[in-house]
Amino acid sequence: MRSWQAWSLVVIQFVFIALLVALPAGALYPVGPVVTVLSMVLVGGGIALGMIAGARLGGSLTPSPIPRDSGQLETSGVYQLVRHPIYTALLLVGLGLAVRGASVWHVVVCVALFALLEVKARAEEAMLMQKYEGYASYASRVGRFFPGVGTIRD
Repeated sequence: MRSWQAWSLVVIQFVFIALLVALPAGALYPVGPVVTVLSMVLVGGGIALGMIAGARLGGSLTPSPIPRDSGQLETSGVYQLVRHPIYTALLLVGLGLAVRGASVWHVVVCVALFALLEVKARAEEAMLMQKYEGYASYASRVGRFFPGVGTIRD
């Protein structure tokens, strides 16, 4: 993957998040206290997970799917549960914003965010497999975005 491709994916993911914030509210369902609290829990949980996962990566953290040359493979903490907890965090934030938005457009953008992060994760995983000898084994037992879902065969 070329650098411009990697950074294009990063820009697009943030455009999708910005759209979820900026799109006008819809009327797919009533947005009452339960929906508002659910949205807040998803967004807050996503932010917390992203902060925990980012702190765990330390100097290896980069928004680009291209691993840092000096980076280390992290498989402990939240990385024991999922291979891409920061992407999971973005999905939780996106889902929370879509729930609060209550429009078809919010759903469409949230699905597009998921698809984009799936593409980004698969590209990143191909590079991680080349860079780290133990990545294939790790990916065979740890889910991509959710525990147990999206493991890769050795």
